Amino acid sequence: MKTHADLRYNMTQPRIVNVPGMDRVPRTMSTILIVDDEPNIVELVSLYLQRDGFKVETASTGIEALRKQESHIPAMVILDLMLPDIDGFEVCRQMRARSNVPILMLTARKEDVDKIVGLELGADDYLTKPFNPRELMARVRAIMRRSQTVVKAAERMTLGSLTIDMPSHDVTVNGKPLSLRSKEFALLVALAQNPGIVLSRERLLEMVWGYDYYGETRTVDVHVNHLRDKIAGSGVDIETVRGTGYKIVRTAGKA
Repeated sequence: MKTHADLRYNMTQPRIVNVPGMDRVPRTMSTILIVDDEPNIVELVSLYLQRDGFKVETASTGIEALRKQESHIPAMVILDLMLPDIDGFEVCRQMRARSNVPILMLTARKEDVDKIVGLELGADDYLTKPFNPRELMARVRAIMRRSQTVVKAAERMTLGSLTIDMPSHDVTVNGKPLSLRSKEFALLVALAQNPGIVLSRERLLEMVWGYDYYGETRTVDVHVNHLRDKIAGSGVDIETVRGTGYKIVRTAGKA
């Protein structure tokens, strides 16, 4: 159970100072989502993040965090492990199923097993409370530098003659542009980021339509059929794995 003892450090460091190297991460006003149900923690972390040039979104529950991940598409998530509805482990698992957003776990738990579980679920780093806010910011900047390098490398994906440009949402086959609806594009990206890996209909619903979508999995089948027609001749196809889901594969004999 959380106690006010864990919050003492944020009452003793009200002054924000410049830290050597803080300007090494470009101030692009990226959004960071803070997920914590303790107002004092949220206020302190928000203050430091905003001082360092970030936009801040906050959530006090796991459900709210998952919804804001979909609506705001944060560049990073600072996630408390102990939440009032679903715990941070489950939030981390569901966020990682949807995207590769960097996740820094922030918690009062100090047991090694919790750190190991969090990292195995996909968290990028782990910081225990009480913490020094300047250490938190150093970790945030380090994670952002690493993630920016990865994003640059993944801005364009090519499979066969199919090219997906992430920033512009442009898709071409043999250099000719395709006209895709927003969900078709998101579905194609989800499959292309996991080549050869079977994704269940339920998993695709979570990744593309969101955690709070309650429609039928038939929606996925309809969009897959449309995508198949549109990427025909690209050297890749969306293969049905009966009873399981879909995977994107190279067509035999194609580059």
